[in-house]
Amino acid sequence: MHFQEWLRSLRSSAGIKSSESEDFWSLLPTLPVSSFSLSSLSLSPSSLLGLGALASLTAYWLVYRPRPMRPPCDLQAQSVAVDGDPSCRRSALLKDDSLLEFYYDDTRTFYDMFQRGLRIAGDCPCLGYRKPGQPYQWISYTEVAEKARLLGSGLLAKGCQPNPQQFVGIFAPNRPEWVISELGCYTYSMAVVPLYDTLGPEAMVHILNMAEISLVICDREEKAASMLENKEKGVTPTLSCLVLFNDFSDAFVERAKDCEVEVLKLEQLHRMPPPELLSLPCALLISSLVSSQGSFVIRQEDVSISYLPLAHMFERMIQVVSMFCHGARVGFYQGDISLLMDDIKTLKPTFFPVVPRLLNRIYDKILGSVTSPLRRALLHYAVRRKQAELSSGVVRNNSLWDKLVFNRIQANLGGNLRFVLTASAPISPTVLSFLRATLGCLIFEGYGQTECTAGCTFSMPGDWSAGHVGAPLPCAMVKLVDIPDMNYYAKNGDGEICVQGPSVFRGYLKDAERTSEALDSDGWLHTGDVGQWLPNGTLRIIDRKKHIFKLSQGEYIAPEKIENVYMRCVPVLQVFVHGDSLQSFLIGIVVPDPEVFVDWAKDRGIVGSHEELCQNPDVKKAVLEDMRAVGKEAGLKSFEQVKDLHLHPETFSVANGLLTPTMKSRRADIRRVFQEQISSMYSKTAI
Repeated sequence: MHFQEWLRSLRSSAGIKSSESEDFWSLLPTLPVSSFSLSSLSLSPSSLLGLGALASLTAYWLVYRPRPMRPPCDLQAQSVAVDGDPSCRRSALLKDDSLLEFYYDDTRTFYDMFQRGLRIAGDCPCLGYRKPGQPYQWISYTEVAEKARLLGSGLLAKGCQPNPQQFVGIFAPNRPEWVISELGCYTYSMAVVPLYDTLGPEAMVHILNMAEISLVICDREEKAASMLENKEKGVTPTLSCLVLFNDFSDAFVERAKDCEVEVLKLEQLHRMPPPELLSLPCALLISSLVSSQGSFVIRQEDVSISYLPLAHMFERMIQVVSMFCHGARVGFYQGDISLLMDDIKTLKPTFFPVVPRLLNRIYDKILGSVTSPLRRALLHYAVRRKQAELSSGVVRNNSLWDKLVFNRIQANLGGNLRFVLTASAPISPTVLSFLRATLGCLIFEGYGQTECTAGCTFSMPGDWSAGHVGAPLPCAMVKLVDIPDMNYYAKNGDGEICVQGPSVFRGYLKDAERTSEALDSDGWLHTGDVGQWLPNGTLRIIDRKKHIFKLSQGEYIAPEKIENVYMRCVPVLQVFVHGDSLQSFLIGIVVPDPEVFVDWAKDRGIVGSHEELCQNPDVKKAVLEDMRAVGKEAGLKSFEQVKDLHLHPETFSVANGLLTPTMKSRRADIRRVFQEQISSMYSKTAI
């Protein structure tokens, strides 16, 4: 047998395509293979054995080597211009300009989606919860469906009407009862109005009155008491019933009775018989389905961790559309964000929805844990090797580098992650590329708003480049419109992002003025964000229209863009950039990272506690210099750089009212809290 024929037979028996064996052929020396045969070789038995072993190993590698994910479309053309207008684009996954409205024909409402999951999973786990130091306990799909039906029947018994104009408030953190209450409302076509602490008392009263809410479901007595206080003041006259998850005192019941409010335990609602003519569930609440992008499939065995607020659309779409619709599981954190990592290790989720702030923390923690130069060099080399695989479309967590370097990182997140979804704010390309390599799983980035059912763009499976938020989802068209004041023009490929499609909302409840501001006459939702179309048809977020302000010299400032740049600085955990139309420069409020700040200052010869360092002018100067260097490297203009800053030792949080539940800065509140420091910096800094 000729040598070439022998190799060809080996290749065909292993099922190897011609193109896949090029690496092997390139390893061979140049030989006159046309005239070369095994019979002409004079080799010892050990040499022949070695050659056979080499050939077997090569064939094994060619068969089992990691394969790149096959993208669902051409990654160089992920979106298509609509009617020849390059500023208006739709998904390349669509056959024509007709947008996708429903992913499954029999699934058109939230209720339908859960019923689909119920048919798939039946008695399999649905909702999980745990007590400190204990494993997760699970409620099955069948149990959840029955509990929701009984709760909905109890709502009818309390006088709620089975139609979408009946609003029921839910004022509680993420837990199984939240989802059961929501599903109970949907079972009888009622609408849910989520409430949360950071709304503030005035906004809470406004919502209760605007929606004419008579019944609010709460988790504990303290929250119900805040509802009752408004009733006692006479500012929420429609409130008549409070339903609590937890036990409550007899004194609270008496207090509520004095202002004609009934207090019930959730189990009491389950036991109430519904009106006789309304005992069968219906599903009239219509909701557009934000379809998944491309070829990635959610499986019944997938598990998600629920900790992002259910009061916001992002988490609810993750649960209902992604998980429940496919019979998958959702495990809830214990309600304490400081215990989240312990919950993740215990739950071992396969799906991890996140916001960029959390990914930034994970990134900083990984880098901060590597102290020796040798280990740091090894980490960065391993990241580069994994990123090289990513660039060829290979995503895996079983490589040599995963076993040697990244296994502890992956174990800290449960060790089972298949995919991560980040949204709500831009994420640094550096952080995204680093974590894609270290976590060894798919990390997608999406963009959208509550007003377009959470999502309108999504990164494409197989595209592991960073610096964009993907292409339009099949349910949305996205176009850019001119913003002359900021010098953005659609003809140049950038402008305000506008969205149209079945996932766009119809308007704000009883607020025609705000509705007309958000929706134009053609049904386009104006997001207030500024985007740019990239050559491959993906969208990049480059600016923000809603929070822009003008300095005294006439320059427009987008503070969130600058803050995202400064957060790449090693000592910086959080930053708030402030400007004034009467001032010519920017100043900042910076919260140093408590995990690295002391060591960072010590490396510069400054010793002290976290609080002492925040008061040290030399430390402030060093932090400011570091921020300016990072800003310059990122391309910030001189007027976009802060000229002074105040170091604050306490982190911005939901608890102190400086962050929203989705971890965005409450800009007006931060300005109010730090007004004294802001005024002082402007009075002392000379330009």
